[in-house]
Amino acid sequence: MTGAAVGRTVLEGLRVPDALSARVPAEQRGAGRDDVRLLVSRGTEVSHHAFRDLAGQLRAGDVLVVNTSRTLPAAVEGRLGGERLVVHFSTRGDDGRWAVELRTPGTGAGAGAGRHKGATSVRAGGPAGAVVRLPGGGHLVLEEPLDPAGTRLWWARVAGGDVAGLLARYGRPIRYEYTERDQPLSAYQTVFALPSPDGSGSAEMPSAGRPFTARLVAELVSRGVQFAPIRLDTGVASAEAHEPPYPERFEVPATTARLVNAAVAGAGLVDQAGPGGGRVVAVGTTAVRALESAAGPGGGVRAAAGWTDLVVTPGRGVRVVDGLLTGLHEPAASHLLMLEAIAGRPALERAYTEAVRHLYLWHEFGDVHLVLPDETAHSPSCASNFR
Repeated sequence: MTGAAVGRTVLEGLRVPDALSARVPAEQRGAGRDDVRLLVSRGTEVSHHAFRDLAGQLRAGDVLVVNTSRTLPAAVEGRLGGERLVVHFSTRGDDGRWAVELRTPGTGAGAGAGRHKGATSVRAGGPAGAVVRLPGGGHLVLEEPLDPAGTRLWWARVAGGDVAGLLARYGRPIRYEYTERDQPLSAYQTVFALPSPDGSGSAEMPSAGRPFTARLVAELVSRGVQFAPIRLDTGVASAEAHEPPYPERFEVPATTARLVNAAVAGAGLVDQAGPGGGRVVAVGTTAVRALESAAGPGGGVRAAAGWTDLVVTPGRGVRVVDGLLTGLHEPAASHLLMLEAIAGRPALERAYTEAVRHLYLWHEFGDVHLVLPDETAHSPSCASNFR
C-alpha cells in the first residue's frame, strides 16, 4: 500500500504567520470547545461566526457525516542503540504489523523544556532489521518502508503484538512543535469518539469534530439536522511532510448509506423547483474520504468497510459530498486539493485570504471552516454545484 502522487496545492504561495498557530486547546484560552471561530464559505462569499452558532448555517434535513474513531495515545518513547527516539504508531496492518514513524524527541531540558518535552522533529526511518527497544521490555523490528519511494513510514513487528496494551500503559498523544505543551488524551477526543473492540483507533485526532459539544449536538438534532456516523482510523500525517494520505481503514455503515442516499434523492427532487433539500456535509476530510470511497459512479452510497487509498483531487471531484466542515490547513497540505475539489479554486483562495486577514487560528486546536454550496448560482436546469 502506498500513497498516491498529487500535484501542488493552489495556496502554496500563501503565508500563514506562526502567530496564527493554535498552541493550546480553546479551553485553555478561556473559552469552550464550541467558542472557536467559524469561517463560512458559500462560493466566494465569506462570513464570520462563532462555532456555537453552527445551527444558523444549517437547515432541517441536512446530514452531518461524523467520524467516530477515537484518538490513540500513539507516541511512545524508544531507543535504537544509544539513540533516544519517539515511535509514532500509525496504522495496524491486516498481517499484524504496524506502520510506524520514528521521530527525534525534543530536548526536554533548558528554557524550552515545557514547550518541547513531548514534541518531536523529523527523522529518517530505518534501517531494515533495526530493533527499537520499547518501555516495559518490549521491542519492535523495522522490516520495510511502507512506500518503496519514501523513508518516513516503515512496517514493523512488535514483540508480543499487544500494541493496544503498550499504548495504554506508555503512550501519549502525538503532538508537534507548534503546540505549547503536552495535553491529556481527553483533549484529543471528540464528542463522537467510540471505543473499538480491538483497541484500534486514530493516530491523530479527527479534529474537525473537536468543537462539537453535547449541547450543540442536541440543538442541531432538535432543529432537524441529522448525524450519520462513519469510521476512518487516521494514520500519521506528519506536519512537515505534506504527503498525500496513505491507505487507511474505514467503515461506512448501512444506516449511514441510507441516510445519505435519502438526502441525495430528496435534494435532487427539490432542485427542480429551486434550492433546498438536505445537504450532505462531511465533518472533516476523513469523513469525505470514507464516504467518497463508498460512493458509486452515479453518486449513491453503499455500506462498505476495508481499506481506502482514495485521494480526492480537483480532477477526481466528489460524487456525494455537498459541503465540508474542516480545520484550516497548511498552504502545502494535500488536504487542500480535496477542498478545491469541493469548493472550487476561487472560493478556496478567497476563504484562506480572509482567514489570514481576520487572524483565524490554524491546526487541530484552532478555528474551523464550513464550505457550503453557492446556491445563488443555482438554476432550475442544474443539480447541486457539487453533484
